Amino acid sequence: MKEPPLITANTVLSILAVDYPVEKVACYVSDDGAAMLTFEALSETSEFARRWVPFCKKFSIEPRAPEWYFAQKVDYLKDKVHPEFVRERRAMKREYEEFKIRINALVSMAQKVPEEGWTMQDGTPWPGNNIFFLYFCLAQVFLGHNGVRDVEGNELPRLVYVSREKRPGFDHHKKAGAMNALMRVSAIISNAPYLLNVDCDHYINNSKALREAMCFMMDPISGKKICYVQFPQRFDGIDRNDRYSNRNVVFFDINMKGLDGIQGPIYVGTGCVFRRQALYGYDAPVNKKPPGKTCNCWPKWCCLCCGSRKKNKKVKSTDKKKKMKNREASKQIHALENIEEGIEGIDNDRSLLMPQVKFEKKFGQSPVFIASTLLEEGGVPKGATTASLLKEAIHVISCGYEDKTEWGKEVGWIYGSVTEDILTGFKMQCHGWRSVYCIPKRPAFKGSAPINLSDRLHQVLRWALGSVEIFFSRYCPIWYGYGGGLKWLERFSYINSVVYPWTSIPLIAYCTLPAFCLLTGSSLSPRQGFPLENGTFDISCQVQSPANPNFLHDVQISNYASIIFMALFISIAATGVLEMQWGRVAIDDWWRNEQFWVIGGASSHLFALFQGLLKVLAGVNTNFTVTSKGGDDGEFSELYLFKWTSLLIPPLTLLILNIIGVMVGISDAINNGYEEWGPLFGKLFFALWVIVHLYPFLKGLMGKQDRLPTIIVVWSILLASIFSLLWVRVNPFVSKGGIVLEVCGLDCD
Repeated sequence: MKEPPLITANTVLSILAVDYPVEKVACYVSDDGAAMLTFEALSETSEFARRWVPFCKKFSIEPRAPEWYFAQKVDYLKDKVHPEFVRERRAMKREYEEFKIRINALVSMAQKVPEEGWTMQDGTPWPGNNIFFLYFCLAQVFLGHNGVRDVEGNELPRLVYVSREKRPGFDHHKKAGAMNALMRVSAIISNAPYLLNVDCDHYINNSKALREAMCFMMDPISGKKICYVQFPQRFDGIDRNDRYSNRNVVFFDINMKGLDGIQGPIYVGTGCVFRRQALYGYDAPVNKKPPGKTCNCWPKWCCLCCGSRKKNKKVKSTDKKKKMKNREASKQIHALENIEEGIEGIDNDRSLLMPQVKFEKKFGQSPVFIASTLLEEGGVPKGATTASLLKEAIHVISCGYEDKTEWGKEVGWIYGSVTEDILTGFKMQCHGWRSVYCIPKRPAFKGSAPINLSDRLHQVLRWALGSVEIFFSRYCPIWYGYGGGLKWLERFSYINSVVYPWTSIPLIAYCTLPAFCLLTGSSLSPRQGFPLENGTFDISCQVQSPANPNFLHDVQISNYASIIFMALFISIAATGVLEMQWGRVAIDDWWRNEQFWVIGGASSHLFALFQGLLKVLAGVNTNFTVTSKGGDDGEFSELYLFKWTSLLIPPLTLLILNIIGVMVGISDAINNGYEEWGPLFGKLFFALWVIVHLYPFLKGLMGKQDRLPTIIVVWSILLASIFSLLWVRVNPFVSKGGIVLEVCGLDCD
């Protein structure tokens, strides 16, 4: 958790107030920073929750994150009939403002560390004061035990703070490692059969969203095969025009809907309800085959003998299978009892020792956790005390617990990429599970998104880098997971999700070609040539040699190729229109997505490709830092905040090249007369097409005050000039021998 404490508090409050039975809800907060600030903020949050939760449930408040509820510019009296609502709302708003003041005081206090170190509420020293290790193990239950109830005397959901141990020399696997630690702690303390994953910068916007997810999970026909229910991501605080396509509606409202008709959507990292058994690496349950057809078209006596034998064989085989299943079930139950008892006295029984060894190799050396994995419907051992469970919870979040286990390989969130969400969903669907895409009328979850240009490009860079890492890993969907339960069309979608950064290379070539053709006077389309005197062929020569009077003028691209090009263009446009109609996506949202695809492809995807190659081939980790350069105040002020980053250089270079190319092309056409305007129109169209796609990028550079750092202009003009001069110097459109000059034989005197 790296978000400000107030944002995290709103996320926690929205989960605690969800419309679901409180005894079945537990909120686990992962603090990878082991900060005293987060611990104290959660303590304050638990106190405020005792008043906020009953207020939300009494008046059906939506959303149930107080910061966003009180910030709504709507008529909050609409559909409210309770006479006490106005008075209690004013009191609750005043209490929330006091709560914010206390959180802000904690933030200012945390900036100055006391000389003697931090002290916890019970007077004991904060474990993080020890400088000999990075972070420590800590699990603390704030709500849901010892009779802690709300102000109306009702039970509250459980709230647990978790800080896993982190030491130098250990790979902690960032978010994936934190999620695996939370999964083990939750299995020991509550062991619910379903998990909700929400990032700290998101909150529950629809309190009934969990019930909708459970309708899929608990479906009696197909629910057992569902590994997760994914909700679309929706965001607050985005400008009206969505300049940098933060809403990503084409992906969430078209692509994900389409995948829902195959084997389900991919996991996007947040707003997802999981089945715990699927995360443990188990295969999906196999559907029972329908009973075989009976022979009713022939007389009974013709099938009597054979039929009786087949029936006897089937009865015997089914009896054997039942006996084997009962024997295996008894072994598992006996092994489970031995696990809970500490596995004592079974060293001489190899049949009982082997299952336990396999469990430890897969899940780690925690008897309590291993026992919880065998309980498909969840639940904790009877008679277990909170203190004993917390002690075991601290054991499973130690930094060396995952050593020599299958965590991150076959169990839990998968390691090996910064986009662990794609890998995790891919692994589960390779085991035969399917997922479901749930789009309620009221958005289930909302969050914040980076709305300025530099932060948005770095977000896209991170996603693209994760795809490149998966492409070079053993889990690449091109060659991994065959023979499992992954459908072919679903595999194609995963392949598309890991190969798209490679499209940056042809994209940059296409964006550069119109500018170079305008600067050099070359043609965009391939031309046909005729033999020269020396037997060679000139396929793109723009100058007619006087030594070859029979050399005909250049011939444009053939009609056949033109028809193919137009057919492809029209089919792509028609497909886009049909997708927009089907997904109910507005044309301006689709156009914003197209624009940012070009911007991101020319910058973030290209950098991710180079960074991934350096990491895989040379073992070099390259980090692109962002330095703030200034910003404005007011609504959407972050939209105009400019931050220098090297990701801005490639698209700006393309923009300058095409602008200069348009100016040079028009100038040449004016100077050379009417004949040059015909071939020029095609070049101008494609160059302007590139400029129009990069227009949001240009607006992001200019900002609200029309300021542009000098370093960007210098580097971009320098690179554009160098590439232009090199192209002119090594011009492939001019024959190697040059123009042949001969004396005309006329006496000019």
